This record gives sequence, C-alpha cells and structure tokens, in this order.
Amino acid sequence: METHTPDADGLVDTIFPSYAGYTPPQSALIPILQEIQAKVGYLPATSLARVAELLHIPPSQVYGVATFYHQFRLQPKGEHLITVCRGTACHVKGSQDTLNYINQQLGIKPPKDTSPDGAFTVQQVRCLGACGLAPVIKVDETVYGKVDHAKIRSILKTVRKGGKPE
Repeated sequence: METHTPDADGLVDTIFPSYAGYTPPQSALIPILQEIQAKVGYLPATSLARVAELLHIPPSQVYGVATFYHQFRLQPKGEHLITVCRGTACHVKGSQDTLNYINQQLGIKPPKDTSPDGAFTVQQVRCLGACGLAPVIKVDETVYGKVDHAKIRSILKTVRKGGKPE
C-alpha cells in the first residue's frame, strides 16, 4: 500500500536536491523541515515519512525533531491565531481560565490547538509584554487586555463575522 500522497512526495522530492551537498546528509533535516513548513504551513505526516526515506534515517528521528522544536507544526494553522499570554502577571489574573474558556468556546480539545472548523488556532506564550493589562490575549496582530468571558465571546463573535474587534 502506498504510504505517501503524491503532493507531499512531490514537494519533498522537489526541494531535496537543494540539500544534496550537506555532509552528513542528515544535517539537512532541519532546513528541509523549515522549507516544507514555509511552503505548506505545517509538516504533513507524509512529508515527514518521505524525508526519513530520503535521508535514510528512522521516521521516529524525523518526528522527534519536528515535535521538539516549537517552530514546527504538525497540523494546519487556523485562519486566525489567538495567542494567550501565560506570563506571571497573566497567570495570577487567571490566564489558565482564559485559555480553558477560549478552547471550550472554539471546541478545541488539547493537545489539538486548532478549532474543528479551521477558523482559529490557539497558542500559549510566556509573555506578550502587556503585564499591566493582564490577562492578555492577542488575536492575529491585535492585543486585548483585561479579558473576561464576556469580552472573549464578543471578540470571537466579531472575528467569526469577518470584522475586527475593538
């Protein structure tokens, strides 16, 4: 049974020759993964398997690298990115509840981070640098401070309708 999709194999096979000069060839792993993600937006499982084949390394090693570095995604990112600050000030002001509430509102069940409809991806960061506004979230490039459940519902409703919350 074929384990790779033609599109994934085609992409990896297309970019692989650019890394032919790496010695040893396995040292090209991270740059190859970076290029796949830059082109696709995430690392499809079929691409990871093909990279393992071409570099002659175990798939578990490729998967281990892809899951170790936070820059890599194994799932497509949603249309909108919600970043929840988990820094000390936000934590004290309830950012774990904020995160849980956002996930509940979007139907996200961790470890997944993207809503079932593909509209939102939720990520946590250590600090957004707006500690005086804790708890803080960022939707795409807009920062919202002192968020509570009502404000979160309002933001999500506005973004779903295609608008930009105030």
